[in-house]
Parts: sequence; structure tokens; C-alpha cells
Amino acid sequence: MTKPRIYYTKPSITELEVEYATDAARNGWGDRCYEYISRFEEAFKAHLGVKYAIATSSCTGALHMGMAALGIGDGDEVIMADTNWIATVAPIVHLGAKPIFVDILSDSWCIDPDLAEAAITPRTKAIIAVHLYGNLCDMDRLLAMGQKHGIPVIEDAAEAIGSVYHGKRAGSMGKFGSFSFHGTKTLTTGEGGMFVTNDADLYETVLTLSNHGRARGQTKQFWADMVGFKYKMSNIQAAIGCAQMERIDELIHRKREILKYYRENLECLSGISMNPEPAGTANGAWMPTIVFDKETGITREHLQKALHTENIDARVFFHPLSSLPMFVDRPGNRNAWDIPNRAINLPSYHDLTSQELLTVLNCLLNFKLM
Repeated sequence: MTKPRIYYTKPSITELEVEYATDAARNGWGDRCYEYISRFEEAFKAHLGVKYAIATSSCTGALHMGMAALGIGDGDEVIMADTNWIATVAPIVHLGAKPIFVDILSDSWCIDPDLAEAAITPRTKAIIAVHLYGNLCDMDRLLAMGQKHGIPVIEDAAEAIGSVYHGKRAGSMGKFGSFSFHGTKTLTTGEGGMFVTNDADLYETVLTLSNHGRARGQTKQFWADMVGFKYKMSNIQAAIGCAQMERIDELIHRKREILKYYRENLECLSGISMNPEPAGTANGAWMPTIVFDKETGITREHLQKALHTENIDARVFFHPLSSLPMFVDRPGNRNAWDIPNRAINLPSYHDLTSQELLTVLNCLLNFKLM
């Protein structure tokens, strides 16, 4: 008999989300077409502690508009870690700028601040801090660096809802922050994202860009003040987001609870590391990840095979962006090129049962090199 599938992630959808989405589908038209969107934006910025928020169709769209509003374009350079999904680098390329990939730290898997500063040139227009898997970048270092060189620091907090850096929520510290509400995320709207900032002028520019270039105060009908984008979130998606925001503490708590379970029960294994949580921070624990030391000889393929034997859906660690065919290889980014070969993302979602967690745990504890 086939063993039940244990997925690496699933959303947590309750009757509250269904109720709000149904109301939006039934009544959210005409004068009420932005009602849930406004509610979602207000709830999210209150949670994050920022002044401005714009709901978007994706985190990628939020990044694209934010960087466009900063004037990033042809010939400019944007520094970012070599480890991430392509969604972060795509807007840089679309704007005609050049991504500069630097290595990650071996413990946080986030951008190495020393290497980021060494990569700054007169053409550098931004540094992107990606809080990978809920792990936090060294924001004190990056923000000080940005201030020193007059370069904005952008936070890609797509994976970091619930992560807190010395009292400040991930995404709230940079020039602007961006979030993802993809179906795999802690808080979901199916697809969707959020642009956030404390900069009033930047907010107004992005707000205009988000509406096909139509400024908020424009009185002429169908008049665009600039060429903009269409990265809006729908009222039905936002309705689901409103329900998720009412449950945000519960959703984050469960993610952190699962990471704690893995960490406490796998600490008996030698030669491994997991998502770090330095003093003064909280890891939102979006994606619990286990990395085996090189000396163990354990590879990603070994791990996938063992977990798949138990019908456990395990996700691979991000490949280095510079290894993709559209970019130039940078194998000198040693951590970014090495860690994915001996790491795996573990199942983590709100409704993961105790028995399912135990199945994953036993598979790792009883793991034999294959």
C-alpha cells in the first residue's frame, strides 16, 4: 500500500477565509471593489509597523515597481546574494540593470556583508537583503553600509513573515520591503505580494506605477501620468489575506513550533546545522532546512532518495543564481555553490500532524547513506 504523501508545504485555509472570499466574490464589485484590498493593506502595515503598504499580484511585482521607482535602469548594478529563487533577480534584468552576485554566509545562508561592500562600484544603485527561509540578514551592517555609501537597502522578505530583527519585523527596515503570499508561504492569498515602505515620496511613486501610471490626485479620466505597471491584487485574494491576518499570530507560532520540533529532535545527529536564531532575533521559520557538513559525505540526492522512499515531499535548497544558464558562473561564491549539494528543506505547514512530523524525523534519524 502506498504511504500517505507528506507535502513540504500547504496553506492553512479555514471557514473564515472561505467566508471572506465568498463575500468578496458576491459583493466586492462596483463601489466595494477595493474594500478588502484596503483592509488587507491596513492590517498588514499595522502588523509590520510601517507607514505605507500596497497589495500587489506578487512579491516580484513589488520588487519591480520599487526598483523602478528608485530609478534603477540601464547600466546600473544591484548587489544581491547568489542564493535565492530567480524571482528576486528577474526585475533587475527587466529594468536593464546588472545583478552582482556575492556569496552567502555559511551559517545564515544570507548575503555576506563584507563581500557586498567589496562589490560596490560607482554604478551600484541598490543592495538587496534576502531573508532566506526566514533567516535574517545582518541588517545593522547592511543599513550602515547603505548609509555610508548612499545606497538604498531593499528587503526581500518574501520568506520572512514572522521574522524579527532586534524588535523590528523583517521587511520594515530597508528603503522598502517586499513580501510574497504565494500558496507555499506562511500567510497566503494564493498568489500575491505586498510593497511596504516608510518613505512617503517612494510610496506615492509606486502607487502611481501600480495603477498604470495614473496618479492618485489625477482628475482626468483614463489619463496616465507615466508608463506604469499592472501588478494589482484582486479583491477576492485580499479577502483571503484579511482572514489570514486575523490568524497571523497563530500561523507564525505554528511555523516556529515545527522548526523547534525538528531542531530539538535532530540535535542528536552530528555534523548538521539548521536555520539559525541569533540572540535578539526571532526566525519566522518559513522553511526548516537541514544542512549536512561536507565531512559526512551526505548529498542532496541521498536525502531526496531516503525521504521520497517514505513518500515525503522534500524541497531542494536553492541553486546558486549564477549557475543558471542566463548568467555567468561564479563558482568562487563557494558557500552558495557548495551548500545546496548537501541540504534539504523539510516539510512544514500549519496542519502537519504529530504523526507526520514523527515520520519525517524517523526517516532522518534512521537515514543511511544510499
